[in-house]
Amino acid sequence: MDNSVEKKRMKFKQDSLSGAVEEMSVDWRGRICNSKHGGMAAAVFVLGLQAFEMMGIAAVGNNLITYVFNDMHFPLSKSANIVTNFVGTVFLLSLLGGFLSDSYLGSFWTMLIFGFVELSGFILLSIQAHLPQLRPPSCDMVTDGADCMEAKGYKAMIFFLALYLLALGSGCLKPNIISHGADQFKKEDPKQSKKLSTYFNVAYFAFCMGELIALTVLVWVQTHSGMDVGFGVSAAAMAVGLICLISGSFSYRNKPPKGSIFTPFAQVFVAAITKRKQICPSNAQMLHGCHYDVSSHVPATSTDVSNLLHTEKFRFLDKACIRVQDESEASESTWRLCTVAQVEQVKILISVIPIFSCTIIFNTILAQLQTFSVQQGSAMNSQITKSFKIPPASLQSIPYIMLIFVVPLYETVFVPFARRITGKDSGISPLQRVGVGLFIATFSMVSAAVIERKRRNSALDHQETLSIFWIAPQFLIFGLSEMFTAVGLIEFFYKQSLEGMQSLLTAMTYCSYSFGFYLSSLLVSLVNKITSSSSNGGWLSDNDLNKDKLDLFYWLLAVLSLVNFFNYLFWSKWYSYNPSLSPSFLP
Repeated sequence: MDNSVEKKRMKFKQDSLSGAVEEMSVDWRGRICNSKHGGMAAAVFVLGLQAFEMMGIAAVGNNLITYVFNDMHFPLSKSANIVTNFVGTVFLLSLLGGFLSDSYLGSFWTMLIFGFVELSGFILLSIQAHLPQLRPPSCDMVTDGADCMEAKGYKAMIFFLALYLLALGSGCLKPNIISHGADQFKKEDPKQSKKLSTYFNVAYFAFCMGELIALTVLVWVQTHSGMDVGFGVSAAAMAVGLICLISGSFSYRNKPPKGSIFTPFAQVFVAAITKRKQICPSNAQMLHGCHYDVSSHVPATSTDVSNLLHTEKFRFLDKACIRVQDESEASESTWRLCTVAQVEQVKILISVIPIFSCTIIFNTILAQLQTFSVQQGSAMNSQITKSFKIPPASLQSIPYIMLIFVVPLYETVFVPFARRITGKDSGISPLQRVGVGLFIATFSMVSAAVIERKRRNSALDHQETLSIFWIAPQFLIFGLSEMFTAVGLIEFFYKQSLEGMQSLLTAMTYCSYSFGFYLSSLLVSLVNKITSSSSNGGWLSDNDLNKDKLDLFYWLLAVLSLVNFFNYLFWSKWYSYNPSLSPSFLP
């Protein structure tokens, strides 16, 4: 048995040198995978973790402003910033999760370790919500806000410790859920490219189901049974998700970690700067490693075996591939001489940054739907029947109710129809899908601004309280927008990733969420500062929305979103795929 395994490893090594295979995958015991491993049957276990983890974290994040404002007694604007900073940190830490996975731990172990970190955060948060001595004395922040005692000292410390254990665990988990599930398919195999595209839509469907249950059942539990019970249910959901992950251990295709992925990138910049006075040859064939040479003493980067073809962008970096004439090949270290494949990896990473940047405003809009729009709902009539009121945070479930029907239709009707026209496995390219979503997102803020003005005028001029369903359109529009942008962006980054970069590039999707939520906090502070005067405190400075100018803030975001869309059109046309990637990935 050991001899056969060793023969397979040797054959794999020889095939890798000849370009016969793209990537190595191993099972839970470190053996080369066979046909029994991977596929949708294995990805289902990862999707289970996706749904249950999202169920737990969404129930906390989407209704967190209610807990921070009503129970911890932070002012409204500060509460909104605490929520957006928390969500921003969750997504920023996805970079850490992607780095640890690709470099040292692998996706499975990264998910398992940080899944338990997230579970500990849920448990600590539910304990604080349950014990009155760990929270400030009860007080109505709307009527007696000036007299309410804000959480400080050890009470605030416990709250923020629990919050950022959640952020650390969830952040490091998210990119690996997507990439580990996608790793169950061979993206270099054209036969599986359709299944990979389907996987991204199914993963988004699992995300929607988790969000929907969180925003209906779990938020209802928080509202009627208490935050402590609600947070406890979130902890239970996370535990079930971890059980799903572990249950699929025997069927996973695992990508072994490759060591620090930043070292090869640093080598390219150091070599290029060292040889900055060299002149790039007009013939790319003269660059080192333009064609992989088995006899070369300087190997290609350890994170890639696909022999990326040379491209003309960022020609300065090509200087890293120039061999100095008076030095022998053996004397050139990897910090002075790099291969074309290594340089092209860096070019890909630099090229996706503008696309990534164009989605930040999109996620700033998302931040409003999880903060100020929830407070909008709190100031409206939420009575459905004589005995039932809809929790304001549950409004965010409206788009997911729509999406659990729209996503399957998109996959079964739109994609096959578009595939016949465009010839692309995903119907339309990931970049086109992102562009459609960014355009639609603008109208979410237009709707929010119009309805907020109507709500405030009705309350102040006619003493009427509008139904909470008036703000449903802004959630519906953004939900449709997110189906295009979020899935398109994840698919784009994963398909642009090379061996050893899958989790890191997938993490850039979540990093966009992070910057969007941080930008939201910055905008709130800037708007308050710029619009404040001696007679008032700014558009968003009061705890009472009837005294604020939230509609003007929404209009500002609508304008920024439209400008961002045209900015995206420019960069998406500028972007060019490396020609050595599979044709099915091209735009």
